[in-house]
Amino acid sequence: MLNRFSDVPDDLIGRANELTLLAGSLGGGRLVTLTGVGGVGKSRLALHAADQVRRFDGRAVAWADLWQLRDDRLLLPLVADALGFADHTYGEPVDSLAGWLSGQDQLLVLDSCEHLTSSCRALVTRLRSSCPRLTVLATSREPLGISGEQVVGTEPLPVDTDAVELLSRRAAALGVPLTRPEDRVAAARLCRWLDGIPLALEMAAGQLAGATLGEIEHHVRSRLDLTAAAYGPAAPSHQRALRTTIGWSHELCEPSERLLWARLSVFRGPFDAEAALHVCEDDALPATAVRACLDALERKSVLTRHGDRHRMLDTVREYGHLWLGELGEEPEARSRHARYFRARVRKADEEWQSAAQTHWYRWIEDSHADLCAALDHLTSTGSAAALDMSGRLGFFWSCGGHLREAAAYLEDCLARCPAPAEVRVRALWALGVTRVLCGDGAAARELAERCSWEADRCADADGSLRAAYLLALIHLLDGRPMAAGHAVDLALGRATGSTDVTAATVLCRLARVFALTGQGFLGRARAGALELRADCAERGEWWGRSYADYQLSLIALFEDRSTDAVAHARSMVEGKHRIGDTFGMALGLDLLAAALAAQGTGEPAAAAYALGEVLWSAVGHPQRGTPELGPVRAQCERTTRALLGTERYEAVLARSAVRDPETVLGEIMGPSWPAA
Repeated sequence: MLNRFSDVPDDLIGRANELTLLAGSLGGGRLVTLTGVGGVGKSRLALHAADQVRRFDGRAVAWADLWQLRDDRLLLPLVADALGFADHTYGEPVDSLAGWLSGQDQLLVLDSCEHLTSSCRALVTRLRSSCPRLTVLATSREPLGISGEQVVGTEPLPVDTDAVELLSRRAAALGVPLTRPEDRVAAARLCRWLDGIPLALEMAAGQLAGATLGEIEHHVRSRLDLTAAAYGPAAPSHQRALRTTIGWSHELCEPSERLLWARLSVFRGPFDAEAALHVCEDDALPATAVRACLDALERKSVLTRHGDRHRMLDTVREYGHLWLGELGEEPEARSRHARYFRARVRKADEEWQSAAQTHWYRWIEDSHADLCAALDHLTSTGSAAALDMSGRLGFFWSCGGHLREAAAYLEDCLARCPAPAEVRVRALWALGVTRVLCGDGAAARELAERCSWEADRCADADGSLRAAYLLALIHLLDGRPMAAGHAVDLALGRATGSTDVTAATVLCRLARVFALTGQGFLGRARAGALELRADCAERGEWWGRSYADYQLSLIALFEDRSTDAVAHARSMVEGKHRIGDTFGMALGLDLLAAALAAQGTGEPAAAAYALGEVLWSAVGHPQRGTPELGPVRAQCERTTRALLGTERYEAVLARSAVRDPETVLGEIMGPSWPAA
């Protein structure tokens, strides 16, 4: 996910009084709502206020962009993801989140609540009742209406001072500095016409490359007169100013720019140029025009950019969406959007066993909102493509902490979208993985049996291997390694070319290594893990390689080879960090702590153990690995406590548990972290 605090703009103009008021409210209240009309700058003000809390008060801050949600169905998963809670439980989601958050000192920012007011009200009320140290900062065009809510209004910028400064800075950035006295006078008049609304000012500044201030003022004034005549004097002047500026900016765009503006409104989240090309390009808007129009819309403040991704502000998107409907293009635009993201998911699945794996895990995380939008569209049509896409996406999402969404989409698609047998087998398997990772072994077993039966019925060799892996995983977590080994040995024995490194064979070979270790056949397990690790490393793949390292580290611990155990555990943690697998990192840190303790390295062992506890808490999982890890974890705690003494051991645990996880991880992993 985008780190909202990695590039906080340092050019917040004015707002000193609002920032002071916000700081006081956030220090003494548990719910503060920043209200104001669209485009007035609520999000930017909230970003600066939250960053001050983060930097100066030392509190954890989470930011949830609600503007990307069409309805409240994904509200809770988005908030949980923002907070860093990858829910691996099968209880009520809001109860799991509230339980995990209950003792934490957090500031949660809910940005753009106005289209989800009632749902946000219910969620915030529930979280506040269970989390006494949680503070919520909401931005909305209206208060949430909760008892104890402190409302801070966001007013437009003063038109003779801060508004002129904003317009001048944006003009200078475009290479049109307002240096003459008459320019400043004209700028002040324009700011008054636009009521000091920051978004209106930025969009007006975007036109300075092709028009003078006087021309812009004339266009704005004449259109404001028309708007007042159309809506009457009762229409709020702030709304008229913003609506007029957006409409006027749209009118001044080239036809190709207006068309791209409309088509880009189908994106829910930030998008890159490649996505824009595939979704928006056609004979009316060829690739060269799309690229040129992206640049033009950014210059005109229709789009903003974060790194290599563009974003359209929700107020501007609403306008584009209206025009998309007027053009009659919305159904086709949504279909193109869904086809593009489905094709990318297919490619990610096909390249899972390659050096592109980590890229795809990052891309899928960054594209989460639009992947949900694509699935929503495909599911609404009852298309088999929806089941295919959710089945291919399920494993990525399960590793990335989106178990709830993966399970919900898979269940919905299985119920509503008829599809070929092989597609159903893959979806059943993916749903089974989500169930076993949530600790629901009974449901997972039923799905494994259904998956196996359907795979055998349609002679789907890949599906049979996946079903065997799922069944083996259930056996391993239940402490039955012999049954797990039998399941995968049978499947691999029946599969043609079972030694090939495909995704399904990697899964089964890995389960076989786990089963051998669990039965105490360490030599055979080590040989299998080394062979699998080499195959995965040759292809640049990290998921299978990291779990092979996990087994090699565990075997080395059992054989009193602590140096090898540390090296393999570090490699395990690195691999899981690369793909964003919190559950896997927690497993790896437990093993790394045990290996460091066996090596006699007390403080790093305690820090690794504490960070592992933080991550286990963040997944809320009742099952912490296979049963053989339990004694290893207990021995680690005893050894580390003996090395440091109880008082020092507890102090290291407490300090590591409250510090930034990435900082603690960097200290544990060593000076070469993060790896390239």
